[in-house]
Amino acid sequence: MRYHVPSTEAQHVPGRGGPSSLARKVLGRAPLVPVDALNRLSLVAEHGESIGIVGRNGSGKSTLMRLISGQSRPTGGAVYASSVPVMLGVNAALVPELSGDHNIVLGCLAMGLTRAEIDDKFASIVDLSGLEKAIHLPMRSYSSGMSSRLRFAIAASVDPEILLIDEALNTGDAQFRERSKERMDELRAKAGSVFLVSHSLSTIKEMCTRTLWLDRGDLLMDGDPESVTQAYLEYTRHLTKGNNETAARLRDEARGSLTVTEVEARESRRRRA
Repeated sequence: MRYHVPSTEAQHVPGRGGPSSLARKVLGRAPLVPVDALNRLSLVAEHGESIGIVGRNGSGKSTLMRLISGQSRPTGGAVYASSVPVMLGVNAALVPELSGDHNIVLGCLAMGLTRAEIDDKFASIVDLSGLEKAIHLPMRSYSSGMSSRLRFAIAASVDPEILLIDEALNTGDAQFRERSKERMDELRAKAGSVFLVSHSLSTIKEMCTRTLWLDRGDLLMDGDPESVTQAYLEYTRHLTKGNNETAARLRDEARGSLTVTEVEARESRRRRA
């Protein structure tokens, strides 16, 4: 996935300039430069898997989620899915001034549920959120953790075959994490797949059956959560200590461990993501 974004770098480099540069300065326009948010990668997600995605800021995690969900079109390549992936998140439909229960109705309507379906799911949504009587208070009075729990509970009320969760489970107490894990287990039990982006390695290990490690747009590892998170943690520790050469070696070793998988896409059964 390649973007073209404005850059002022040329303005600070001696010797670069000319009429076009002067014109851009006058018009207030910076030149566009290519940025590779996600390099070439290929992976297969099987039904029943819960796939965690880890990596530093700017590694391409959210970009990958947008590509899988269809919110962005890849610069090259394609995404194949057995059904339409659903990105957890109803922020655009929620109104801070309204109470939590009213926002449940708005959020569910935004996801296509009928009023009858909302009435049927309402109690389970409140129970999953753990907000109890606070569900009747304005959402603007909620803490960030309470808001995240409500968003998750609303978005998880549907039963998508492919669910994408981007940084929604990083807040919440142990009871909420247990309830959300149970809900994700239910989704997987219904022959679904879950993609979860999180900076919380404990969340990844608790809730995922498989983990991807992205770094600077590259897929470095794809394996069991314990091994991948341990390798990622060791890599970031060396970076923090300034051991860049060791970190680079660990990065190369991780990428070298990837196994090339050949994928055949068929009209009757396309499950490549």
